[in-house]
Formats: sequence, C-alpha cells, structure tokens
Amino acid sequence: MNVLFVYYLPSGGMDTLNRMRCKALREFGVYGHCLYYKWGAGLQNRDRTSDVHITDSDIAIKQLVDAGRYEAIVVTTDHKSLLRFRMLGYYGKLIYEIQGYGPKEDARQALTAASPVIEAHASALLNPRTPHIAAIFRELFPNKPQYHFNNGFDAAAFTYRPHHSLLTDASPIMAWLGRMEDNKNWREFLQIGYHLSVTYPNLRLWMFHDPLLADPEEWQSFERLVGELGLSGRLTVRSNVPHSEMPDCFSIIGDSGGFLCATSKVEGAPYAVLEAMSCRCPVLTTDSDGVSHSIIHNRTGKYYTLGDIAEALKEARELMENTELRERIRTEAMSFVHVEFSPLKYGQHFLQMLQTI
Repeated sequence: MNVLFVYYLPSGGMDTLNRMRCKALREFGVYGHCLYYKWGAGLQNRDRTSDVHITDSDIAIKQLVDAGRYEAIVVTTDHKSLLRFRMLGYYGKLIYEIQGYGPKEDARQALTAASPVIEAHASALLNPRTPHIAAIFRELFPNKPQYHFNNGFDAAAFTYRPHHSLLTDASPIMAWLGRMEDNKNWREFLQIGYHLSVTYPNLRLWMFHDPLLADPEEWQSFERLVGELGLSGRLTVRSNVPHSEMPDCFSIIGDSGGFLCATSKVEGAPYAVLEAMSCRCPVLTTDSDGVSHSIIHNRTGKYYTLGDIAEALKEARELMENTELRERIRTEAMSFVHVEFSPLKYGQHFLQMLQTI
C-alpha cells in the first residue's frame, strides 16, 4: 500500500515529520512517498530509503500519481492542492492535514476561505491534537471525518548523547529553534536572554534557523536588536544544522545546565520540543496551544505566560538552579516522549484512519 505526503518544501518540522512517519509506516506495510513543490534545506537529511520527489509540474505530478497507485494522498496546509489532484485525475482518498497555521485568527480566516475546496474534495481531516485547529475543524466541517493523534517520533534513534567532557567552562546554554518570523517570537527570546545574563554572566545563546525561510525584514530587525542589547558576544546563530547532528546539540545544551526556550505565540505540534525532551534538554515554553500534549508543567517541562518576561526569568532560574527538579523533568520528559509519541502508536492510528475513511 502506497501513500503520498505533499507539502511546499522539505524544511524544519515537516521534513522531520515526513521522514519519521514514512519510516514508521513501513513497519505496517504502508510505503510513504513525499512530494515537495520546491527544494528545501531538509533534503540534506534524506536517507537512502526515502522516496522523495521535487516538482511543481502538473505533467510530472500526474505521472507520479499514476505510477504510485496511492491508497491515499495527504496534503498539508495547501488546500489548493486538493483541487489540483482531483483535476489531475486522482479520485482516491484525499486527506487534508494541518500541522500548524500561525496565529489562531490567521488559521481561522485561512480555513474559512478554503472551506469550499476542503468541503468539496477532502475525504478526511487530520491534525496532531492541536486544540485550536481541532476546534476550527469541528466548527467549519462538522460532517467531515476528522482524525486527531500525536505525530510519531523515533526517540530511540534521536536520543541523548553524553558530552560532559566538552562542558568544562560552566557556561549554561539557552537555545531557540525556529523561523525568523513574528509568530516564532525571537524578540522575546533575546529579551529573556538579555535579562537572564545579568544573573548568569557566562550564559550563552544558541539559535538554530533556516535562512532560506527567514523574512528579510525580520532578519534586519533581529540584527538591530542583537546590537542594541549587546548580545553578539554571547550569541551563536547556526544555520541548517543537519538533523543527524541535532541530538548532539540538544544533549550539550541539557548537560550545560541550560534549556530550550520555545517562545512561539502559537504552535501546531513542534518537533523541536520533542527532540529536546528526548535528549534530556529541559524545555521552557509559552503555552502555545500545540505543546499542551507534550509539556506538563514541572513534570516534562515548564511554561511561562507569553509576554511575561519576569515570569519567564523566574521559571528559567528555577529550571537552572533547582537541581532535583531539573533532573526529574529531564528524566520524565525523555520517558514521556518514548511512550506517548512512539512510531508504533502513530502507525496504528494512521492505518486505522485509512481503513475507516
């Protein structure tokens, strides 16, 4: 049985998701192929078993679909592709998936505008239990089959790697990962880092991003704010780090006494949080909706209120100074990812969805 996953380009969380679910589904006799409309940095992460196609040509896509004989096609975010595949002669199961859609009101407006196409051509709707997306789905598409289950994560492969010997300068690392855009809220990360550095003068800031996805105006604003806050001496910006190297990065951050600071205003189901948890890197995050199924306050991570720098500093200091709580969070978070986001569970849910549509 073949399934095609479709998205704009391979990058960030979507690249991770598609690689991991294709691997998970092979154990169930479901062979996932990926179609991206243009090149993305995530292609550097492709393994030898991946069946990935890069094209935006109707002729090439038609040939791919005809040859693939797909049991289902999963289209993420781009509702116009639903109509496109129907016009290219695909009459099988078309599943419309939302992994993230930025601010809640933007998501509502976009899905409302797309509703005629979704209603006419989608066989079902899929979402990784993001509360605000699930609510919009129920409101706009009450008669459409809907499936909500956690994304799969291979915590056995992407896991903690000890690096104690590299951490001799007692410099904790506060890290951030995302796109240089307003919703990812990089400004708040810099503000937290600036204020936290007063207490921890050796604090280092690491930021991971894909420059190809950065908004040019946001990047210019970022450089200005870094200069205004005087952070350039403690800041390291890392671009397009191969996914295979990220377990080392997260493990080093965790062992340094630092943490991942997720400052997004709204999230779908962020893989960066799961990756950090799996590598014993504590997470401090805003309550950005989509993280609610992975972060349990003071058990698998910590929350702070969006925009409340004082609260963020309080939670960060406790995470760094309360050794007993920190170790408990690191251990429970790692175990939680293994159990609740297992590839086995994802494969079972996905197969059940295919069988019941």
